[in-house]
Amino acid sequence: MRRRPNYLAGAGSLVWLFLVGLPLYVMLAATLRTRTDYAANGPVSIPDSFTLDNYTSAFDSGFGQYFFNTLVVTVCVIGIVLLLVPPLAYAIVRSHGRATSAVFRLFLLGLAIPAQAVIVPMFYLISEAGLYDNLLGVILPTAAFCLPMSALILSGAMRDISSELFEAMAMDGATPRRMFFQLVLPLSRGGLSTIIVFSALQAWNGFLFPLVLTQSDSTKVVTLGLYNFQTEHGIDIPGLLGAVVLSMVPVLLVYLFARRALVQGLMGVGGK
Repeated sequence: MRRRPNYLAGAGSLVWLFLVGLPLYVMLAATLRTRTDYAANGPVSIPDSFTLDNYTSAFDSGFGQYFFNTLVVTVCVIGIVLLLVPPLAYAIVRSHGRATSAVFRLFLLGLAIPAQAVIVPMFYLISEAGLYDNLLGVILPTAAFCLPMSALILSGAMRDISSELFEAMAMDGATPRRMFFQLVLPLSRGGLSTIIVFSALQAWNGFLFPLVLTQSDSTKVVTLGLYNFQTEHGIDIPGLLGAVVLSMVPVLLVYLFARRALVQGLMGVGGK
């Protein structure tokens, strides 16, 4: 029996496509036009001429340094998370003691504490440690706030690994360390990809810690560098959107390469 077309679903898809596509068009089109053209014809109109000056002017205004600083922060945060979370999640999953369970619950309290609630003591702590206006002073608290969620995600992925696999390796004389590297990590790729993307997003889009814990232009990150396009005379919207597009590229690349494992990790089947 031939199925009838679902016109309602088609109409809904077109509406969704319009709602998503229009902001993307406005953003991309604005980056390819001059400030005068944008002010005269509005954001929705087709550009009279195309130019790449908004992208080049972004780098001329120091955006390249901000981009590099953000990349350093992101890579270091991901490195810290990958160094600490997998052994922690492995210990949580394989250890059934009350002490480990209590430590894990205490660790997860970090999910209930917003960064805004601890930003003042964090400022004094970073200042006393001599890390104010230093990228390390941004990296450490950013990584710390990524750890609870990352541990929760990865421990859930590791719990999906069948206990029979551990028993089989134990019968072969495998040590816990060997099980961790040869069994757990390969079967937790979905969870690992998830925490990588999560940590990258948290670090790349971080605003509060860089705002409070840095001051000079040499330690600014992308989110703070966008302020350079706002002056006392107005906002350079095409230049600002050009910088926004440039800041989106690394995150999109991370997502494109890790999207399949990311979806599996979020569905809780990373260990399958």
